[in-house]
Amino acid sequence: MRDTRESRLLLVLLITTAFALITVDIRGGEDSPVDGARQAAATVFGPIENGVSGAVDPIGNAVVAVRDSGDRHDRLAALERENTALKAELGSDDRNRSRTKQLDKMLKVAGQGQYGIKGAQVIAIGAAQGFSWTITIDVGANDGIERDMTVLNSDGLVGRVTTVGPHTATVLLANDPDFTVGTRMEAGDELGFASGQGDRPLRVELLNGKAEIKKGDRLVTFGSQADKPFVPGVPVGTVSRVDPSGGDLTRTLYVTPFVSFTKLDIVGVVVQAPKKDPRDTVLPEKPKPTPTPTVTVTVTPSAPADGQYQQEQ
Repeated sequence: MRDTRESRLLLVLLITTAFALITVDIRGGEDSPVDGARQAAATVFGPIENGVSGAVDPIGNAVVAVRDSGDRHDRLAALERENTALKAELGSDDRNRSRTKQLDKMLKVAGQGQYGIKGAQVIAIGAAQGFSWTITIDVGANDGIERDMTVLNSDGLVGRVTTVGPHTATVLLANDPDFTVGTRMEAGDELGFASGQGDRPLRVELLNGKAEIKKGDRLVTFGSQADKPFVPGVPVGTVSRVDPSGGDLTRTLYVTPFVSFTKLDIVGVVVQAPKKDPRDTVLPEKPKPTPTPTVTVTVTPSAPADGQYQQEQ
């Protein structure tokens, strides 16, 4: 529309008319004289509005979804963190229960052997330290730990202390090839020396080449002078194989250790040796043999067939 004097007068007239209709509608309330016109307009333009609304609502919802997605993501992340923390707490409880069980069993072993021990936790393994079988424990000189002390756990001999720092110590494990310990056979006086072979059974050389040894026999530590590096009576392992005696001065045994060296967690350092040799009292009870079930088969003679019976008659 061109900007002329007439168009300006028409615009002023339309605006004045609109204000007048609004005033009349407000004052009229429910009986407004323009209500009929409003309903007619709603009838005409209602479907158009709905269509436009239907087209615009998804866009609006998408905008809201984008706006709220950050909040949802934050809530989801918070829930994931809570679940992770809960799982860690549950796992920690399981691990603490396992450690408590290990500690209780180790204290029982120490009580049986009358060993004074200092409990410790394994905090590192020493595969990188010259490829030797060692562990690091969280006690050291400040806790009364000294070099050449015996280390055990709830199952038996773990090793001996080799290096001591103020707060930590290094333990050479009994399966290390450089490890050697004097042994004594259970319920006997057959002595020998056990050496580590890594992940293979310990190799034991008995001093008596004619000793009568069989699979399943058990060994304990013989002990050292002044109880260093080994106190007596600590369980070592069970004989798994005996080399045939070839008339040698010694006899070779292969012993499966009681301790699982790849599953060490709670250990004890013997800081006070027993007043007397506990001998075999620290060894666990031997498992009772499981009886082998016997099956008795009874054969019942079958009745002869009718034809066979008649033939015999």
